[in-house]
Amino acid sequence: MWIFYDFVRMNILALDHGIKNIGLAWCQTGLDVVLPFGVIQTTNWKQQLPKLIKEEAIDKLVVGLPRNQHGERGERNMKRVGAFLEELKHMVSIPIDVHEETRSSKQADAMASEGSGSKRDERAAMVILQAYIESTQS
Repeated sequence: MWIFYDFVRMNILALDHGIKNIGLAWCQTGLDVVLPFGVIQTTNWKQQLPKLIKEEAIDKLVVGLPRNQHGERGERNMKRVGAFLEELKHMVSIPIDVHEETRSSKQADAMASEGSGSKRDERAAMVILQAYIESTQS
């Protein structure tokens, strides 16, 4: 006798919110392969991000929460990302999770030396999304 499980796939988009750019990374549950997905400038994210979410059928967002090199939350970065999260919550109707992004930029730089053709902001979003996926599987 065969038993089939109805597994719903979700498209997850991770966001690494920087000062000038928002790096994007994408994953579909079940495949668990994280891919770079582009960069949006912070000056026009309100137009681009909702459009991208709709066009790509994104089911969930994961936003990186910044910490400084000492592992502490920097007040300026937290204000910037906190304001971004508040606006985002009012603009989209899909779930938004947050995940620590400690040292994501350093890991992104290490990925560049390994030959990744993606931009630093995308790579940082990839690090965030990979860590998020691993944390949900444990």
